Amino acid sequence: MPSRVARGPLRSQGAASMVSVSGQLPAFGAVVLTGGTGVRMGGVDKAGVVLHGRTLLDHALAAVEEAADVVIVGAPVAGRPEVRTAREEPAGGGPAAGLLAGRDALGATGATEWLVGLAVDMPLVTPATVRRLLAAATEGDRDGAVLVDGDGRRQLCLALRTARLDDVRPSDAHGGTLPPARGARPGRGRGGG
Repeated sequence: MPSRVARGPLRSQGAASMVSVSGQLPAFGAVVLTGGTGVRMGGVDKAGVVLHGRTLLDHALAAVEEAADVVIVGAPVAGRPEVRTAREEPAGGGPAAGLLAGRDALGATGATEWLVGLAVDMPLVTPATVRRLLAAATEGDRDGAVLVDGDGRRQLCLALRTARLDDVRPSDAHGGTLPPARGARPGRGRGGG
């Protein structure tokens, strides 16, 4: 199905646009989400599924190749020590928990103001899609944009101001926010996905 960029509800109060006069997009960090139980795919590891000669993880990493930094949230990737991973807490906590874990891992290396989040099972997303999404997100005073399919359903492919993730960070029992999740080292962490 064709997709389009939704420009609706993610709005800020008077923030300046990040698109320069030359039309250049801002630097961004990327989080590729590989978690989930894979129920729709029979429980297989989604990141390792091969489509058109490449794994879904390879497709996702190609889509965000222009990112200043990338982290994969999910199980460490066997045979790919160069790929940095983090785990969401709690494990299986869903996309918001995954994006928070990714943001926290990116923060350790100098986070950018913008973050692109992409589910690993979206192999048709390209660098051009990511650029379009960032252009829509940074237009005017928006805080982000999300990809929607031809029927208007939001997909797990989004660009947002990194700081907006604090709005969904859970609070502890005393009303304070929980500390950032710690990133896992390559080759360590729990399996899953």
